[in-house]
Amino acid sequence: MVVMASASGNTVPAIAKLVATSEDRVREMIHRFNEKGMASLDPQWAGGRPRQIMIDDEKFIVATATARPEKLGQPFTRWSLRKLVAYLGDNETRVVNVGRERLRQILAANDVTFQRTKTWKESNDPDRDTKLDRIDHVMNTWPDRCFAFDEFGPLTIRPVGGKSWSLASKPQRVPANYHKLHGVRQFHGCYSIGDDTLWGVVRNQKSAANVLAALKTIRAARPDSDWVYVILDNLSAHKGIKIREWAAKNRVELCFTPTYSSWANPIEAHFGPLREFVLNNSNHPNHIVLTRRLQAHLRWRRRERPTPRCPRRPTQRTSQSQIRERPPLGTPPRRLKRANLCGHSTSTDLGLKTRQVCLDGAERDKQVVCNLNVARPCGNLSQNLLLAIGQPDIKPCGHGLLQPPEVCE
Repeated sequence: MVVMASASGNTVPAIAKLVATSEDRVREMIHRFNEKGMASLDPQWAGGRPRQIMIDDEKFIVATATARPEKLGQPFTRWSLRKLVAYLGDNETRVVNVGRERLRQILAANDVTFQRTKTWKESNDPDRDTKLDRIDHVMNTWPDRCFAFDEFGPLTIRPVGGKSWSLASKPQRVPANYHKLHGVRQFHGCYSIGDDTLWGVVRNQKSAANVLAALKTIRAARPDSDWVYVILDNLSAHKGIKIREWAAKNRVELCFTPTYSSWANPIEAHFGPLREFVLNNSNHPNHIVLTRRLQAHLRWRRRERPTPRCPRRPTQRTSQSQIRERPPLGTPPRRLKRANLCGHSTSTDLGLKTRQVCLDGAERDKQVVCNLNVARPCGNLSQNLLLAIGQPDIKPCGHGLLQPPEVCE
């Protein structure tokens, strides 16, 4: 209306009376129209002061906060809000003046949170896949004859903090000062995968003699003449000449985990409860008391079974091969290993010299299955067993194999 009245030749005092405003306001609107034209009719008024931190500034803040300070020439390993504000206000790349509260809001809006650093490790063992495949094979095929062994320690005599249920503002307390007068010990633990049983003994140190004594207790848990499979890491004390000779003589196969792959040993998951419920929140006076309480917890575990194993269908079982890292891009897929009727893999990289002969023509109904003097799930130890497929004298033995009646009754 002011512009139209001015264009009609009205004076400023007349226009001011017409729109009920001051003369200065009318002159201001006319001058702005002369400068900007029609854009002056939509001024887009906004409350508050103009924005000082733009989109590019927020991107720079996020990139700086997620970078290590050492790479930016700062003498510390992580940022605090105070240090980050000071760096953003004085740097050679881009100066951004921001307060600590506004900085916290910007980081939260961009999903940047203060987190604990995590570790990672990768096996450099050249036989990593072969060892993991063998461990997975024995655990899935013979779980009742599969065991795990490892040392748990070092066990020291000192007050250890932990967690407990207490009244509000009245936590349980342990002394902070102590004297190291008792040395260290090592718990040599054995775990039966099929029975879900954990046992062991406390030793003064790690040694081949102590490892051999633990392996003998595993062999005694299955007193028959069938094979026993023990999963353990590749510590030098586990691979001595005497241990290997004893294992070969007593039909014990040592399945070593790859280097830096302790997660492949099933017993590692059961050492966590020992540390949480026996060592944490404790103040044992000596190793004798610590050993007694450790053995008492193992007896309670065998008696109570607080977390019984629930049978799962094969489709629900997560094998170790499914949780490994993916191969690099461009790597050809691995060829699946076929298995013959006795359950032994036809691949020679598992340490078993197996043979599978497939005849053609009229002789296809007979196959030489296995010529190994090794243990089978049904307990058969005979050599050169010939299975006549389709013969009436063949019946299932209940272990997933076809055996003659005189072999598995």
